[in-house]
Amino acid sequence: MKKLILLVAICGAAWGGDWKPLFDGTSRQGGTETPLRNRGAVGVKEGVLTLGQGRMTGVTWAGEFPKSGYEIRFEAVRVEGNDFFAGITFPVGESYCTWVNGGWGGSVVGLSNLDGDDASENDTSTVRDFVKGRWYAFRLEVTEKRIRGWIDEALVIDTDIVGRRVGLREAEMELNIPLGFSSYATVGGLRRVEYRRLEAI
Repeated sequence: MKKLILLVAICGAAWGGDWKPLFDGTSRQGGTETPLRNRGAVGVKEGVLTLGQGRMTGVTWAGEFPKSGYEIRFEAVRVEGNDFFAGITFPVGESYCTWVNGGWGGSVVGLSNLDGDDASENDTSTVRDFVKGRWYAFRLEVTEKRIRGWIDEALVIDTDIVGRRVGLREAEMELNIPLGFSSYATVGGLRRVEYRRLEAI
């Protein structure tokens, strides 16, 4: 049987500046196995955090994290499978949201949820082909007024959230809060996962 593996290797020092790594590549360092149904096993070996075969497997970072005014960046790859390989659940003020990358058969990118609509239905939904085996660079920016997301420096999400209802697609995703990474029925990998606070304008 094929294994669902999510690899997380951190090389935060390469970017320097104010960026802080979420994982050190040798231990979970605050990252714990997300208790999702029918999940795979989670382990750390040789600088890699692996998520084993399962319906959906994830890692949640339960430490203190900003609710707004921050950026996260990471690199991700789809190794096998045809669904999302780089899902990230993150704080948005007093709520949470998930940035889905490669969902709904492998190509949908968007936020789940906005005003009750998931990433395949709301105005952040786009379609993008992801080549298996290729690493992509992701960057997420969250402020009190906007959520923006880039893939390989291309702006793919830029939405005003003032007056909008931000939430999660299903109750199970609450297990990923306050910050979590996941992949669904797909072998995926993450590396260079780090964040920083944004300076007040």
